[in-house]
Amino acid sequence: MHIHEWPADERPREKLLARGSGALSDAELLAIFLGSGLRGEDAVATARRLLGAHGPLRALLDLPPKALARLPGLGPARACALAAALELGTRHLAAALERGEAIGDPQRAGDYFARRLRGLGHEVFAVLYLDTRHRVVAFEELFRGTIDGAEVHAREVVRQALAHNAAAVILGHNHPSGSPEPSAADRAVTARLKSALALVEVRLLDHFVVGDGPPCSLAARGWV
Repeated sequence: MHIHEWPADERPREKLLARGSGALSDAELLAIFLGSGLRGEDAVATARRLLGAHGPLRALLDLPPKALARLPGLGPARACALAAALELGTRHLAAALERGEAIGDPQRAGDYFARRLRGLGHEVFAVLYLDTRHRVVAFEELFRGTIDGAEVHAREVVRQALAHNAAAVILGHNHPSGSPEPSAADRAVTARLKSALALVEVRLLDHFVVGDGPPCSLAARGWV
């Protein structure tokens, strides 16, 4: 059966319109993007094939455009469109923070760090600088390292906080291994930076570790 012959409440597009995009599976979302499947398959079947061979979803979407273009069911045009769609999502999230809106929900900051840092093959340490009302002033990637870690210098974090006239900061870094569990070194760096920032009256609000799944908040663990 073609998708248009399915019951209306099972068709991906109709389900999205009726229940929202969150109600769709990874394969259904990818099928909407594909529009059509390989010869003899509907779009959902092709999407499931792609996820089965190259998934899960994050692993598939982390592939560079040239690698995506070689996959059956995608090709250069769809690979470019998919890469552009991912970048649009990242910029949309960034724009919400960069409009100067206050970060009332810490999860927004965690999602932002995840968008920016997840999937990188090396460790990156980044900082969100906030004003007195917790509105975003700037975002910077301060340190880059290997998969074994990045050397973080408290002096540079403090210097940049003062340069941006920040009243508070949120830290974030990724674990290329995929595990978001904070290490003992992560906790030690957090404590060191909190003390250094406090000397210039800048609050450390949180430190997110990005890996697979939701980012881990050290503040939620009581470590900030």
